Parts: sequence; C-alpha cells; structure tokens
Amino acid sequence: MGRRCEELTKLDLTVNFIGELSSVKTLRGNVHLRELFLMGNPCADFEGYRPFVVAALPQLQCLDGKEIERSERIQALQNLPAVEQRIREQERAHCLKRAREKQEAQRKLREELENKEKENRPGFEGHWDPGSGATLPPSAESKDHPQAPDIQGGERNHRKPEDGEDDLEFWNKPSLFTPESRLETLRHMEKQRRDQEKLSEKKKKVKPPRTLITEDGRALNVNEPKLDFSLKDDENRHQIILDLAVYRYMDTSLIHVDVQPTYVRVMVKGKPFQLALPAEVRPDSSSARRSQTTGHLVICMPKAGEVITGGRGTHTSVRSTMDSSREQPDKRSKPTEKLEVDPSKHSFPDVANIVQGARHTPRRVRPAPGVMPSEEDPDFEDNPEVPPLI
Repeated sequence: MGRRCEELTKLDLTVNFIGELSSVKTLRGNVHLRELFLMGNPCADFEGYRPFVVAALPQLQCLDGKEIERSERIQALQNLPAVEQRIREQERAHCLKRAREKQEAQRKLREELENKEKENRPGFEGHWDPGSGATLPPSAESKDHPQAPDIQGGERNHRKPEDGEDDLEFWNKPSLFTPESRLETLRHMEKQRRDQEKLSEKKKKVKPPRTLITEDGRALNVNEPKLDFSLKDDENRHQIILDLAVYRYMDTSLIHVDVQPTYVRVMVKGKPFQLALPAEVRPDSSSARRSQTTGHLVICMPKAGEVITGGRGTHTSVRSTMDSSREQPDKRSKPTEKLEVDPSKHSFPDVANIVQGARHTPRRVRPAPGVMPSEEDPDFEDNPEVPPLI
C-alpha cells in the first residue's frame, strides 16, 4: 500500500472496499507508521481482523482509533498462525462472492442497455399487459411495482409524473456495499443531470441575432451596451466627431471600431454600438483615440466630397470651394500675354516731357453768378473800406 512512503505515520483507508486483509503486510516497511484506519471495509468484518493486523504490523500503535496494548500484541503474536489461516479462508470466500456480484452487475447493465435500445428503436410502443389491458413502457416491466402510463388520445407522455417516484424509490432501495453499486449510483446521477440539461435547454430561449443592417442596406442606430455618446459636426475642420463614453477601466483590446462611409460601428465587449452618420465620411482618413483620463473613445471622421441627405433627392454638393481651387491652377497654367515695345522709337527715356512747361495755378472758389450782387441792384451799397472780391 505505501512502500515508497518511508515517513508515513498515519494511513486512513476507510470505506475503500478492501477485502484482502493479508495485503496489510506490505506496510511492514513503513517503520514510522503509527496509526491505521480500516473500518468500513469488508475485511473489517472478518473473524480475527484486529489480532491479525496487530500481529502483522509490530510498529503500529493505534488501529481504528483504539490504542494497541502490549498484552494485546503478545497474545496476537501467539495466535497468529491460527488467525492467519482463518483470514485466508474468509478472503477466498470474499473473492467468490465478489465474482458473483460482478456477474450480477454486468447482467443488470446489459438489461438496461437493451431496454434503452428498445426505447430508442423507431415504432416501439412497449409491451401488452393482459391484466390491465394497457400498453406499458419498458420502464414499467417490473413485476413488483407495475405502473400504468398516462395515455390521453392514444399518445404516450415522454415526461411522466412517476419519474419523481422512481427517483425516490431508487434512493430508498437497499443496495450492496460494492464498487458496482457505487457505479450504478453514479450512472443514475449522470442520467438525472443529462435530463435536467435537456429540460433547461428547451426552456432556454435563444435570442435572435440583432439586426444592424436592413435588407435594403440601411444602417440602424443601435446602442446595446447602453453608453452615453455625443455626435458633433465640425464645420471648420470639415469632419464629424463621435465621443463615446466607454467604461474608464475597461481594456482597450475589448473595443473594436469599424468606420464605414455612412455609419460607424463600435463593438464593446461583443455588444454592438452603431450610429448612422448625417454625411458621408472617408474611412481611410478616420482616426480613433482613447482618453487616458476619462476613458472615452473619440472617433474623428473627415467628410467626403458629397453630403448624403436622408431622402432620395439630389445630393447637396460642397464642391464650390473645391471647384474654385481647381480653377485657379487652370488659370495659372494659361500663357501670360506681354506688351511688345518698339526699341527703334524709344531707345532712351524721354526726360523732356517729365517737367511740365506751364506752372499749375491753384483754382479759387468763385461764387455762383446768381449769388454775387450787382451795382444795378437797388439794395447794393458800395463801401470803400471793404476790399473788392477777387
């Protein structure tokens, strides 16, 4: 059992289906072994079990929680040959019993498999019970507990109310303490688990995939992660800016951005956020950045040449500035016209005409003819002290 555990001091083998008690002699090499527990095993029911173990392991001090006295050890060593012979006989009887139990367990297992194959066989309706006049399923073939199925309209119910009673009967049924009975219990528990999983799968409603793009190619506005956002149309820089309030401490690897000409899609932990854009953008020139302070995702999307409107009408063009910029290089590309000067007529500059001959006199403002008084006017009075008007 523990040959390679030299420092072993305590060994607990409770409830391990040990039927060969003579196998404890393999523990003689564990000189430091002081405590041993074998209760709950078939060998613990053998006649002479304790004296044999006490005599076989001289280094042992306690067996099944009871201390070994010196007198008990001396007596066990004196009676060891007779006790060992009885132990050998009981071991042989136990081996024969175990062989019969294994055969019986294999037979039951084969019957269960055959019944399952019959149930899964198409067109199988069970067997006819002449006593009740009803068709019984294979699970109700027991003679001790005959059960009639609940038949309504000629249809057999797959989930019967007797299932709970069958489960209760299984756990209350006395069983042998053998490895086969433990395996049978495990198979029953596994069957219950599979039935429960099938029932839960039927109840579970599979959510249909969320529609992001309609059949006519129109992008829908979807906010499955339920995040706050703001969409800004920057006319100065000719771009559209989306500010998405992503969770601050979420890893950036869980965010996937997809910018298309008419919509933008952001996958946040597998949940889609999609927004239709008011104008066509250029995906190749777009950029996405994450704020280190707030964690927000800022996506800058430059506008394309045309702005797409919601209706089916004509597109609003913004080519005025672009067309004017295109026309300027066209004008520059035309050859410039130059004035030709005859060098024979004007070989040197004529400085004689630079200075004018007559001196320019400043003009004085003269009164209008109707305003100036006349001497023939009766109200005119000539004052010699007043200088004449020039």
